Amino acid sequence: MNSLDGLPVFVRTVREGSFSAAARALDLTPSAVSKQIGRLEDSLAVRLFNRTTRRLSLTEEGAAFYERASRILADLDDAAASISSLRAVPRGRLRVTMPSGFGVIHLLPVLPAFYARYPEVALDIDLNDRFVDMVEEGFDVALRIGDLGDSSLIGRRLAANRRVLAAAPGYLDRVVPPQGPADLAAHNCLVYTYRAQRHDWHLVDEAGAETVVTVGGTLETNNPMMLRGAALAGIGMVLLPLWLIGPDLKAGRLRRVLPDYHWPDSAIQVVYPPGRHLSARVRCFIDFLVERFAD
Repeated sequence: MNSLDGLPVFVRTVREGSFSAAARALDLTPSAVSKQIGRLEDSLAVRLFNRTTRRLSLTEEGAAFYERASRILADLDDAAASISSLRAVPRGRLRVTMPSGFGVIHLLPVLPAFYARYPEVALDIDLNDRFVDMVEEGFDVALRIGDLGDSSLIGRRLAANRRVLAAAPGYLDRVVPPQGPADLAAHNCLVYTYRAQRHDWHLVDEAGAETVVTVGGTLETNNPMMLRGAALAGIGMVLLPLWLIGPDLKAGRLRRVLPDYHWPDSAIQVVYPPGRHLSARVRCFIDFLVERFAD
């Protein structure tokens, strides 16, 4: 007998906890499940289950075999899915999470082009500036701004992320503009609260030398769009990414402050959980983002 024949029945029996439950899940009779398990045990010359009238439990050999058998079946499923996905038309619901500002400013304008190309994909987009555990919360794709660190997620880089100092002309007309990073301590600096050590602004010059200055001001918020709005209103000075305030700088609504300094550069990345293959809808969305936003 080919010992692979009984693997799906064995794995399902372990997961369901009984022969009868596995039989219902596989649309078999309990006796048919029992016979397949028995044949598998005979083929392997080991007992896989301890059977009592009340309980079914794995033997030590059964537990070791289950771990390997599960991986074998998962590899087979992945192989089949990877071949199918090459020919599949992207369709279905895709759960995506990204920072709110990026979603509104950059993703929203290109959604018509995405839907025109992939009309059978439905996007469920969560705009959230907090750190989201995408595996725990069931997201397929996330856009992350910053380094992944020791994350197990797989990332594709879209662009550099540079944060710069800026303020409205009205604010700068009322104060003495800073001449160096140390002068920021005397200014009304508006603080983003989701950043670690929120009051410490790390700034590097064109030579790469880093300076840390402790700042504070009359507004702290977890929403970068609110910081942008407050800066436009002349309330104070901000340290925000170019993808958010670049148009304001070009239009003169905001001005760069200490233009020779910026926060250390990081990356804008699209990330997804590790796996052996990507579904067609995940792959098409990632490729679309890379096409539209890379650099």
